[in-house]
This record gives sequence, structure tokens and C-alpha cells, in this order.
Amino acid sequence: MNEQQAPHAQTIELLSRRRSAPPLTMTGPGPDAGQIETLLTIAARTPDHGKLAPWRFITFEGDARARAGEIFARAFAAKHPEAGAEQLEVERRRFMHAPLVIAVVSTAREHVKIPQWEQALSAGAVCMNLTVAVAAMGYVSAWLTQWISYDAQVLDALGVRADEKVAGYIHIGRPTTTIEDRPRPALADIVTRF
Repeated sequence: MNEQQAPHAQTIELLSRRRSAPPLTMTGPGPDAGQIETLLTIAARTPDHGKLAPWRFITFEGDARARAGEIFARAFAAKHPEAGAEQLEVERRRFMHAPLVIAVVSTAREHVKIPQWEQALSAGAVCMNLTVAVAAMGYVSAWLTQWISYDAQVLDALGVRADEKVAGYIHIGRPTTTIEDRPRPALADIVTRF
């Protein structure tokens, strides 16, 4: 393989081995401030019809993860008054496994030329760029939504406006175990040749 082909092969290899890791299997240390800036810069280099940047980020590190957990526990208790201490502790610890969690918030709005659907797809592409950049840095990630992406009380407390949506919470850390690949769809089942 010549030198010009090598970078392409490395990129293909990276993409073929990228996997999600459950946050429960993550540990620190997480990315430092410079690495986080690089990750966010790469995440923002995504297809964006009209250059609207219809997304933004919220980062959770250190004590911010525990503060978010208190918000989750309060909202969960309000909706499930029967919840026991153990269930509430699960909510408190939701962001505590990974040393870094980045929320990707879709800010898609009505636009004269660019449909909201395209803007929402751009936010999804941001999430994917972020997971690939995380893998390239040697960390692991999990792109999750769960109930906290849709709960108005949680979203308000996190500063997500009523006209915004959480495209995902990207949990980022170091692996503590080997990550097995999951079954992938057979191309014959998902490809139609026109």
C-alpha cells in the first residue's frame, strides 16, 4: 500500500471498528479541555444546508454530572411518586459513569428555504461526527436519548428551550471491557438497486 492509500485505509478501519459502549462500562479520565474543544469542532463540521448551525452543545463534566442527576431524580420522582430510593439513585447516577457527557441539542426552526427535517438530520450528523471523533481519540462513546430527552421538566432545568429537542446525550469515557460488536443488517435486506 502506498503512502497516499494509507490514510484512507486507516479511516475505513476506524469506521469499521467504531462501536457503542454502555456507560456503565466507562471510566475516566475523560478528554481534557483541548480534546473537548477538538471533539466539538469536529462534531460541528457536518452537512448543514444553508449554514444555519441548527444545533448546539451542553457539556457535563465533574460536579455538573451530579447536578444533572439531581434534576433527573426530582423529575422521575414527580412522575413516579411510588419510586423507591434505589430507583432514584439510578437516576442520580445516570451521568456519573462516563467522565464526560455532551448533549447535542437540535435547534431546528421554520425557514423559508430549508425544511426543519433537514436541520434535524444535521443534528444527527453532528452526533455521528462526535462518536467517530471520540473513537479516533481512543475513547469510547454511547449515543443515548432515553426519557430525559423528552421530559419537559428535565429539559427546562437543563436550559433546553421548548422549541428545541435533544438529539442525543453522547457519553464519553475509557473502556473497562472489550466491546463486542452487535449484529448488523445484511445488505441484501436493506439495499434496493434502482
